[in-house]
Amino acid sequence: MRTEDASARYVDLDAWARLDILQALWEGQLAAVAAVGPALPAIDAAARAAEPGLREGGRLVYVGAGTSARIGVQDGAELPPTFDWPETQLGFAIAGGEGALLRAVEDAEDSAADGAAWIARAEIGPRDVVVGLAASGSTPFTVEALKAARTLGAVTVGVSNNPDAPILREAAHGILAATGAEVLAGSTRMKAGTAQKVILNLFSTLVMIRLGRVYRGRMVAMRATNRKLRARGVAMVSELAGCPAETAADALARAEGDIKRAVLIAGGMSAMRADDLLLRHEGNLRRALREVGRS
Repeated sequence: MRTEDASARYVDLDAWARLDILQALWEGQLAAVAAVGPALPAIDAAARAAEPGLREGGRLVYVGAGTSARIGVQDGAELPPTFDWPETQLGFAIAGGEGALLRAVEDAEDSAADGAAWIARAEIGPRDVVVGLAASGSTPFTVEALKAARTLGAVTVGVSNNPDAPILREAAHGILAATGAEVLAGSTRMKAGTAQKVILNLFSTLVMIRLGRVYRGRMVAMRATNRKLRARGVAMVSELAGCPAETAADALARAEGDIKRAVLIAGGMSAMRADDLLLRHEGNLRRALREVGRS
């Protein structure tokens, strides 16, 4: 596995000057981001396949072990506050259980049976999307979970940092970011981990955009759970509806904090009609505004 290779360039890394070490680590991070570029078509294909089932209530499930599991949880946990994605439509299959997010669980990633069992317990089905991450691309827990999910008809996405890896073959949609040898040999929390995080950022954000949770580059489905976000919500409604801040704040209150509803209400629509319009357009604010000639 190329991610396990030791580079001759860094054999005396620990003897280098501090800034030289940082320069090497920084260059590795830049290379990791660049490695995602060739994978953009694969990310797009995976997002296209994921969209229909998620639109119909399917779950987005992240599968991984160690660093990969933590990266998956980080991405998924951000979706409810950022895009109001329902927690009931999220799942995390973590080798070794939730406790493994904070402390390593020995041999957990080697249990193929546990990966398949998690998928069976979760009753994964055709509307679900299962994303497996593994720098090596061969983690038994993750590979077997993807294999089981694909058998049950789910959309499966495999993310790896090694070419020709099992996870890329078992998933319907394989995404490769070939990050190669790490500055610290085998420390895939570095380049490989960065590339995985970038891939998930791109994938989940594209899916949410396509599901109508973004309008004009704004997070119009976000949950305003603190003062800063409530102020951001008022500013968004004011800008998108073209109304004073006071009108926007009143519309948000009438819309119970829902930005998309508030934009319609601030434009003079009743709350009931706003709800009906958004329901008819599957929550897509652009299409709703287009119907009433305001997009």
